Amino acid sequence: MGDALIPKQPVGGTGLEISRIGFGGAPLGDLKRAPTEAGAREVLQAAWDAGIRYFDTAPFYGSGLSERRIGDFLRDKPRDEYVLSTKVGRLLVPDRAYAMQRHGSASALPFRPVFDFTREGVMKSFEQSLQRLGLERIDILFLHDLGWFSQKDRHEETMRQALSGGGIRALTELRDSGAVRAIGAGVNEWQIIDELMNHGRFDIFLLANRYTLLDQQVIDTLLPRVKREGVAIVDGAPLNSGILATGPVPNAVYDYAQASGEMIEKTRRIEVLCRKHGTTLIRAALNFPLGHHAITAIIPGFSNVAEFRDNLEGYRLGIPDALWDELKAEGLLHKDAPGPVTPVLG
Repeated sequence: MGDALIPKQPVGGTGLEISRIGFGGAPLGDLKRAPTEAGAREVLQAAWDAGIRYFDTAPFYGSGLSERRIGDFLRDKPRDEYVLSTKVGRLLVPDRAYAMQRHGSASALPFRPVFDFTREGVMKSFEQSLQRLGLERIDILFLHDLGWFSQKDRHEETMRQALSGGGIRALTELRDSGAVRAIGAGVNEWQIIDELMNHGRFDIFLLANRYTLLDQQVIDTLLPRVKREGVAIVDGAPLNSGILATGPVPNAVYDYAQASGEMIEKTRRIEVLCRKHGTTLIRAALNFPLGHHAITAIIPGFSNVAEFRDNLEGYRLGIPDALWDELKAEGLLHKDAPGPVTPVLG
């Protein structure tokens, strides 16, 4: 698989291994801040040159734009040198009017995402992703955005589709046939992972926003179970969708919504201690998840080369253990949260 940024970790018993720092592909489909085609290739090339060999994307990211860009970049790379994950659960239906209304740009891909977690929906989504990527295989396939956090009043319906409607069965069939190597779900809450594990055998889950400097509930809930059962966890959205990058600024974003006053104050206190110990909030946030042995990989998203290189440099700088100790002493970090060994890169 080539040289990785940091040591690789196995994905359950699948035989796959992924570098512990991967590439989150959501920004490549975000029309509000997405790079140009040339810019997308430039940041992907910077990641590849740095040794990143795990790339994650989804049909939902830019209604197929992220998949197209990542597939175009990876097409001439040795196929066994990287691991690719994408997601199912949304079908892209042609609808230019919707795309214009949502994105306000004629350059937006003319599709409307429609949730479908049935067996037929999963199989169709998988085939469509192969076509958009222009690649012969996908390594890891995730059910995308099940759970109350994402589905709200659709939760019961979409869970029925995944369970009795055959969505999980479709994933299992794809893995059993060798079409994919590993299966799981990409979600925003640990509770739905715990529930899904009662209904099937999964290899890996992508959990966004739930093991960060601001939230470590999973230490007492999910992480002991996945470790016990040999299931891999990819830590997504380590910056809690914004606030751990921007800091406690007015209108800071936490979990895709405006942060509460309480969360802004907590972030402010953490930032003060980061400065005291000679580091930055974003550097501490990007390094922190790598300290826990149950976290297989972390996948920050990068919009441009400058952002990528800045984040990469943060992994080459040490963070004193005293920071994690003082955060715990101040009640700002779970008492059992292990600090990362830094610098993680030589």
